[in-house]
Amino acid sequence: MKALQYRRFGGRPELVDVPRPLAGAGQVLIRVTAAGVCHSDLHIMSVSEHEYRYGPLPLTLGHEAAGVVAATGDGAGHFSVGDPVLVYGPWGCGQCRNCSQGKENYCSHPDGVRPPGIARPGAMAEYLLVDHERHLIPLGGLDPVQAVSLTDAGLTSYHAVKQSAPKLGAGRFAVVIGAGGLGHAAIQILRAISPATVIAVDIAEDKLRFAMDVGAHHAVPGDEQAAETVRDLTGGRGADAIFDFVGSQRTVELAGGVVATEGDIVIVGVGPGRLPVGYRSLPFDATVRAPFWGSRPELWEVTELARAGHLRIEVETYSLDDAPLAYDRLASGAVRGRAVVTPGGCDR
Repeated sequence: MKALQYRRFGGRPELVDVPRPLAGAGQVLIRVTAAGVCHSDLHIMSVSEHEYRYGPLPLTLGHEAAGVVAATGDGAGHFSVGDPVLVYGPWGCGQCRNCSQGKENYCSHPDGVRPPGIARPGAMAEYLLVDHERHLIPLGGLDPVQAVSLTDAGLTSYHAVKQSAPKLGAGRFAVVIGAGGLGHAAIQILRAISPATVIAVDIAEDKLRFAMDVGAHHAVPGDEQAAETVRDLTGGRGADAIFDFVGSQRTVELAGGVVATEGDIVIVGVGPGRLPVGYRSLPFDATVRAPFWGSRPELWEVTELARAGHLRIEVETYSLDDAPLAYDRLASGAVRGRAVVTPGGCDR
């Protein structure tokens, strides 16, 4: 079968032929109908061999996956061949305290979370081997191309926003830094579950227009005046929650400069920014969190938001042959929303 692999450190992803996997005991083989392209993949391909934590290359990319069940192993009987499914990505051990609560994104096993496309062969291929059927949820009538990025862009944004929702009542303010794949999902989620005023910040004019298109109340250029502008919009009090989907030094400092007393700073982006914390370094009782992905129950919840029409991921599609171009466009900031690869076409 065809697969897109990262084969050498510092290289570009390459399309290669690899053996089609077989479903063993407890496993499910899916025929991939859609696979999302993510900044996390670019991060993986930017680190040195010394910094890479997941074993030897090559790595088949793709940790956002939708597909159709093609085969099931012994003991995996919940889904039938032909069922359309979404794949929950942060695969944990399934046995620790966190995993038993569905929070596999915070698995406490020494091996940690081992997602497909990051620590195991991923979804940028014609077939994906899923380690356990608990990592699948029914796709139902959702379009796999539209829905696939719910498994990361949607889920990660939902997990970040949901924890801060109690601070985002009427008259409160939420700031979303970075109106890309995750940021545009977060804006819609905030509008769906909170009455707070949503302020988007980005350095690109087209992304600011995009933010307004998906529901932001205000769009602020990420220039030297950004902090002052945000403070003016909040009446000088600051924002009750800031969701930084970039994570650069500039953006975390912006977050620290506009957070209100008792506000939340939520750093989701994988950039290298660092924010000092300590007495009087931030307003009193401000919190700084760095969440990771989301839980299995939350994937069901974010999928229901999509079914109800509250969340729609903006996508542009590519064939598996053209997947390297999708990564090039993502790296240049040209993707509006999320890029999605459709190996072998897509069942709609």
